[in-house]
Amino acid sequence: MKEEERKKNPGKWVESIIRDFINHSPENTLKNAANEKAWADPLVGFSRGDDPLYQAYKVHVGPFHWTPLELFQLTFPQSKVGADHLTVISYVLPQMEKTKSDMRKETVNPSVSWARARIFGEEVNVKLRQHVADTLKAAGIEAVAPMLSPLWERKTSERYGFASTWSERHAAHASGLGTFGLCDGLITPRGQAMRCGSVIARMQIPPTPRPYTDHQAYCLFFSRGICGKCIQRCPADAVTKSGHDKIKCRAYLDKTREYVTSNFGFEGYGCGFCQTGVPCESKIPMEE
Repeated sequence: MKEEERKKNPGKWVESIIRDFINHSPENTLKNAANEKAWADPLVGFSRGDDPLYQAYKVHVGPFHWTPLELFQLTFPQSKVGADHLTVISYVLPQMEKTKSDMRKETVNPSVSWARARIFGEEVNVKLRQHVADTLKAAGIEAVAPMLSPLWERKTSERYGFASTWSERHAAHASGLGTFGLCDGLITPRGQAMRCGSVIARMQIPPTPRPYTDHQAYCLFFSRGICGKCIQRCPADAVTKSGHDKIKCRAYLDKTREYVTSNFGFEGYGCGFCQTGVPCESKIPMEE
């Protein structure tokens, strides 16, 4: 994109950086014999650095959760900037159809493609975060990927247990890309079978409209009182009508490490039961 076009429509420019990487880069791979892609065509959204939701996360998740401005100032201490000068760039990486189909058939352990997406697919995500930040910096725009910051830490939330100083799903929610389900996954227009990432940049891009006011609007259990398919799919009994038990979930994930190593020949883990074989797997579910 030419310089004039980039300045005229910075949102379209940033979106093209992300989509070109996923759709055309050889880095987007499961690293299997067939060299299959890890991720399908992404979704991209934007939110303002001074969006009130980021302050709300400090209340609901914990005071340790960064606002975009907090991390930006820690990363660029010499830069004089206000929250309104920042944009959070968020994206969703949908699982490939074959990966979802493979996982849909499983009932106890992860499929090989799903485990590869968890390990090698996340390597792609890390490279994408860095690629976006580097491309912006090359254009003279200060940027930081929160999950790649050496300052990022795991934390414990009094309300939610396992947490961290930045949540990719919460950034995606603020950026108009989805709402939360019973199992804590983010239900997006491309479904819940996905991973996401984000970059904070000193640039101004119009925020993506949020077509929801309720943070659980897309979940049939919360919005209609029906479904609960993710409860049936969970082999760890970590999802109930009361929500998601992170301790049981983590314990099951740890158990899959031995299975993946023994059966697939690489060190990894994975679980996608609550994300596949459910109405919100690949779309925002509608009541039928």
